[in-house]
Amino acid sequence: MKLSRHHLAAFTAFFIWGFFPIPLRWLAGYPSGQILFFRVLISLLLLLLIQGLTRRPVVQRTWQQWQTAPAPEKRQVLGSTVVGGVLLTSNWLLFIYVINQVSVQAGSFAYLICPILTSLLGFVVLREKLRLQQWLAIGLSALSCVLLGSGELRTLGMSLVVALTYAAYLISQRRLQGYDRLVLLTVQLTLTALLILPLAPLLGAEPLAGLHDARLLRVALLLSTLFTIIPLFLNLYALNKLPSGTVGIFMYLNPVLSFLLAFLYFGEQASALKLGAYGLIMGSVVLYNFRLGGSRPT
Repeated sequence: MKLSRHHLAAFTAFFIWGFFPIPLRWLAGYPSGQILFFRVLISLLLLLLIQGLTRRPVVQRTWQQWQTAPAPEKRQVLGSTVVGGVLLTSNWLLFIYVINQVSVQAGSFAYLICPILTSLLGFVVLREKLRLQQWLAIGLSALSCVLLGSGELRTLGMSLVVALTYAAYLISQRRLQGYDRLVLLTVQLTLTALLILPLAPLLGAEPLAGLHDARLLRVALLLSTLFTIIPLFLNLYALNKLPSGTVGIFMYLNPVLSFLLAFLYFGEQASALKLGAYGLIMGSVVLYNFRLGGSRPT
């Protein structure tokens, strides 16, 4: 396989996301809602700036595409966009909480099982077909969850909720084929911002905190630029040329790096039972993504 700049873009995007727990832990003393509040607002402001300066024709084309679509399609796009925004925001909030209040391992495990959970939801919701090999991989993933649950049920539960919210988000977005994903993400974050602004007190967020807390503002800017907008652009750039299955292989780089950070950087410990469960999920990932009798990605 010949490597291209699109492969490099996909690799770089998920490599960056693999180090996401580090800046999150810098803000461990802040409420998860406060971190989410600034990540959403700053990311939205950056996206609006980018859309206004460099992608106005794309925005206009996407708007016209929706305006001229049949009524059922318009309702479906609107509904999937709103639901996707709620699911993505929930996922961000839960992931921040898990990394800072549970463990980096729990957050990493969530994104390791997420692609397989997405396929299972695709089978249930969208009636997508799964090969026998993929069912075996799902079974191994379930067994790894049973092993983890026998030791720390709360940790497993949080990992599954994080994985489920993102898997559901991906499923909801599969109904939006043909629409510019960056424009839709901007719409979703706009709706999210309108939702969380009045809910800021319930989230433990202080909207004006950035004016007198330079540290919070600096890290929030880092989260929004280096760990949100930049890898998002790289990922979308890669998807312009690479099959989604190829990009999906690179996605596993993210949780693997986070696992290494958990043990080597944050000094977290794992029992023999946990290590066995992690080994099973790694095996299920390999089994799911490679065809039997060959090494070609699915």
